[in-house]
Amino acid sequence: MTINAETLDTFPRLLLHHVRRRGTRSALREKDLGIWQTWTWTRFADEVRSVACGLAASGFQRGSHLAIVGDNRPRLYAAMCAAQCLGGVPVPLYQDAVAAEMAFVIRDAEIEFAVAEDQEQVDKLLEIMPDCPALKHVIYDNPRGLRHYETTHLTGWDVIQAQGREFDARQPDFFLAELARGAASDVAVILYTSGTTGNPKGVAQTHAAMIHTARVLVEFDHIGEDEDLLCYLPMAWVGDFLYSYAQMLIAGFCLNCPESPETVMTDLREIGPTYFFAPPRIYENVLTQVMIRIEDAGWLKRRMFHAFMGVARRVGMKIMEGRSGVALADRLLYALGEVLVYGPLKNVLGFSRIRAAYTGGEAIGPDLFDFYRSLGINLKQLYGMTETCVTVCMQPSGQVKLDTVGPPMPGVEVRIIESGEVLVRSPGVMKEYYKRPDATREAIDAEGFFHTGDAGYFDADGHLKIIDRAKDVGQMADGTLFAPKYLENKLKFFPWIREAVAFGDRRKEACAFINIDPQAVGNWAEKRHLAYTGYTDLASRAEVYELVRGCVEKVNADLAREPEVANSQIHRFLILHKELDADDGELTRTRKVRRGHIGEKYANLVEALYGGKSSVHVEAQVKYEDGRSGIYSADLRIAEAQTFSRAAAREAA
Repeated sequence: MTINAETLDTFPRLLLHHVRRRGTRSALREKDLGIWQTWTWTRFADEVRSVACGLAASGFQRGSHLAIVGDNRPRLYAAMCAAQCLGGVPVPLYQDAVAAEMAFVIRDAEIEFAVAEDQEQVDKLLEIMPDCPALKHVIYDNPRGLRHYETTHLTGWDVIQAQGREFDARQPDFFLAELARGAASDVAVILYTSGTTGNPKGVAQTHAAMIHTARVLVEFDHIGEDEDLLCYLPMAWVGDFLYSYAQMLIAGFCLNCPESPETVMTDLREIGPTYFFAPPRIYENVLTQVMIRIEDAGWLKRRMFHAFMGVARRVGMKIMEGRSGVALADRLLYALGEVLVYGPLKNVLGFSRIRAAYTGGEAIGPDLFDFYRSLGINLKQLYGMTETCVTVCMQPSGQVKLDTVGPPMPGVEVRIIESGEVLVRSPGVMKEYYKRPDATREAIDAEGFFHTGDAGYFDADGHLKIIDRAKDVGQMADGTLFAPKYLENKLKFFPWIREAVAFGDRRKEACAFINIDPQAVGNWAEKRHLAYTGYTDLASRAEVYELVRGCVEKVNADLAREPEVANSQIHRFLILHKELDADDGELTRTRKVRRGHIGEKYANLVEALYGGKSSVHVEAQVKYEDGRSGIYSADLRIAEAQTFSRAAAREAA
């Protein structure tokens, strides 16, 4: 078939276009056994063609759904494209999902075929097969540990490829003929929501929606074929599909797959990506690691680091953005800091070549934002969701504000209705929720606006500011605005706090559960010679409570300076005896707090916070660091936190 600009409207057609233009250039890299292996565009296309024909030989048809589960691997991206070549739909699953969670998606999406990375994922799929009668074919990538599995449902990747090549030899026109049948309006992928308030919903996105959005992003930050991207975020997340797969097939750059989730930071340093996307928790984790290492360094290095970081925070952002008003002495100090501190630090982090870095999904703390931008890393916030192909708003370079997500992207309309909810209309809005016409009608109104469920407003510069989920925004007993996510994000800005859950709707006071960061707080405790046996013991220490109290009171002082939320300061808190866990239903797979579920599960703790008690008894099963499980039985402390008047907050600042 002839490929021209007018026909580049599906991902398989884009793949053939890149093979013609840059067939011998790198399309993907994968680190295997410590060595980076390169796939050219030609090899990637050959893998896609052989697997597509192998799937067709096994009965995969137009409209069929292909589940994909595992870490980021070239073969899994090839499987995704192979399904699209046949007019099928890939359905990526979260690799850390337990079998029961996978079963829901496989039944809901009517999955017949699945591609799994390794034995771990194969075992989960085989476990749920009796409850998923449609699932008949499981193809695996890594054969390690699977040699003696005796089941007719399993097929190795090499076998499906061999079958595909035989099929292709018999029907040489089949592959291109199927590819030609594809249309921009076809569903390109079904991505399941995180299920914060219930069962996940399948978001059906078309080729047209994803390709349009990827093109806008490529043009927005001038992304070209020479970029390098480390793809380490879950393939089931819309951010990976858009920023990795879709943008690769638009711009023609190289995707780099880390060896394992545990080696991401090492692989990041080796690749030195030119642009980077991560949720705030990744940037928080990186900064926590930096601060731990600095505290472990010698006296001279610590003094030098803090001195030059003071210079960076004062003038770094102005220098990066090319603004005037920076004294020559500060420019010289910053240049010296680049040689002695900033440059080596960025090199250690793998951020030396980054032109643009993005974050989204949650609010990012001002201190965190300042840290990266003051180093000269062009970190910008964006706003979007699965149903809008991620991107609704983004901060243009030179127009970055700490407390907004930027103005609407080109071609995107944003409307704020009377209730404060944000509505979005754009070419990137989903086609539908799969098999959920009722939910689709509820989400997309007659004018084509998608109701995001988020509450926000535009500032004087036309930048959107998101404060919380609209349904979660409530009122204190005195009528004060209560935005729990806003409070939680402020608490999580501190390196000692990993998660927080705020309560206060229709109550006189706001209270909170806290999860400490065991690594950061553990390092802090060790430096003070505080012995502890694990998370549970560390979380109960009086010294740790005082550390967290200081964080809560700093948040209260900030809130006191904001009239809309001043009366939602946190009066009482407790540190949970266990880490919130997605496997326990307390977090989604994208690590969003399931506040309603937590409130019900720990109702006795919530009532104790509001009952004036100084402690509450709890019994729960916990897992210790050595892998053992046991029953934890103890009295959790409930601590008071100082609150501030507006005048007192100004004095505290």
